[in-house]
Amino acid sequence: MLELQNRNCHNIGLVSPTHFSAQILKSIYLAVQNGLRLPIIYNTNGYDSVEMLKLYNDVTDIYLPDFKYGNNEYGKQLSKVDNYFEQAKLAVKEMYEQVGDELVYQGDIVVRGLIIRHLVLPNDLSESEKVFAFIAKELSPDIHISVMSQYFPSNKAEKEILINRTIRASEYERVLDLLEKYNLKNGWTQEFESEKFYRPKFRKDRVNPF
Repeated sequence: MLELQNRNCHNIGLVSPTHFSAQILKSIYLAVQNGLRLPIIYNTNGYDSVEMLKLYNDVTDIYLPDFKYGNNEYGKQLSKVDNYFEQAKLAVKEMYEQVGDELVYQGDIVVRGLIIRHLVLPNDLSESEKVFAFIAKELSPDIHISVMSQYFPSNKAEKEILINRTIRASEYERVLDLLEKYNLKNGWTQEFESEKFYRPKFRKDRVNPF
């Protein structure tokens, strides 16, 4: 982390960090003692332990969770986890209580806040309306949301007929209309064609697939 700071990075990004939390928190403590000043980003799939998140209070500057499903059944079917919607609601609420709904910038760089990512899935498997309704009614309509259209079927998706295609324009437009319905005006939306561009090109002749 200190090496990254010396190379003028903007932040320290912790990706899916929950299962390494003890080591991470100790490392941050040691790094701060030695001059770490960079914002800490907690980048997660949203299926987090509230008990663990509480340990990151006053440590994490920016929370960047996914909110994948508004339905426990689809979370179980597609991601093999129990009670995704209920657990994600508790986790995101804890994040909100820690950092609020305002994004704080230094120049053009976010240094504190909460950004919720939501990937639109075919056949409304993401249950976007339930996700947006929860954010607007139980958290804050001022929260920044990143709505993504880049879903691309890969790996074992061909075995699941409901996810074995990209999303349709009508499906994406419906989700964008829901943002307006719930007065969720802060954040970003991807171009509909994003699934063509936001995919790593995994080939044997490419050292860097990105």
